[in-house]
Amino acid sequence: MPERKKVLLRLDPAVHDALARWAGQELRSTNAQIEFLLRRALNDAGRMPTEAEDIPRRGRPRKQGPPEDSRG
Repeated sequence: MPERKKVLLRLDPAVHDALARWAGQELRSTNAQIEFLLRRALNDAGRMPTEAEDIPRRGRPRKQGPPEDSRG
């Protein structure tokens, strides 16, 4: 995976606070919330580059369900 770009972003403090609260409610970092919203906007506008990789998954792995019965 290529190194992720670092970008300085200037935001109104009230906008940042609102994003931080929203991110906390969705268990994301503020940075991840901004990327999530930018990607949604690109998709909605039909401008998401085809070469863009998925957002890397962070945190604890998902729980696996019970094994399926293979006896048919």
